[in-house]
Amino acid sequence: MKRSPPHQSLLDSLPQGESDTRREPSPVHLWNPPLSGEMDMQITRDGTWYHEGDLIKRKPLVQLFAGILKYDAEEQRYYLVTPVERWGIRVDDAPFVATRLQTLGTGKEQRLTFITNLDDEVVADAQHPIRVLVDADTEEPSPYVLLRGNLEALIHRNVFYQLVELAVTDTVDGIERTGVWSCGQFFPIDGEG
Repeated sequence: MKRSPPHQSLLDSLPQGESDTRREPSPVHLWNPPLSGEMDMQITRDGTWYHEGDLIKRKPLVQLFAGILKYDAEEQRYYLVTPVERWGIRVDDAPFVATRLQTLGTGKEQRLTFITNLDDEVVADAQHPIRVLVDADTEEPSPYVLLRGNLEALIHRNVFYQLVELAVTDTVDGIERTGVWSCGQFFPIDGEG
């Protein structure tokens, strides 16, 4: 295992762009360098980022790191990836948290836009589904929306309550379910089935 690199090491490996404006996520799906090691970086369930146990306070820096975040579904691991480096990091749940919800329209054509703790926006649709897992022991729901690639945002409890207020019933595979509509797609939020 290699020692954690300084922040600057990863930053130097990124393609350069406008430094004053928020950049779009990098094309991490195209980058597959060999593993560089493990970085002492953690994203907690509430979406807070830590490096070597210290809170990363600068939101633009967190946004920059989030733009090079990649999830390997086969390995079930998260990595910070550049064209030349790949560092394993710890993520307690989902790497993002959907903290706000904007609703436009009603019924089946309703449009639900989620805004994350890092100011990413995603509209729930067929490519960005909502899913709800229910803990078998506590019966507590954990709702998610797919943000990009295979990176999800945990839907914050307050936002989930907003979804519950918007919920309707519909039949899915012959079973009546409780859920929400967005962009013509019905997303069950009752965590069953």
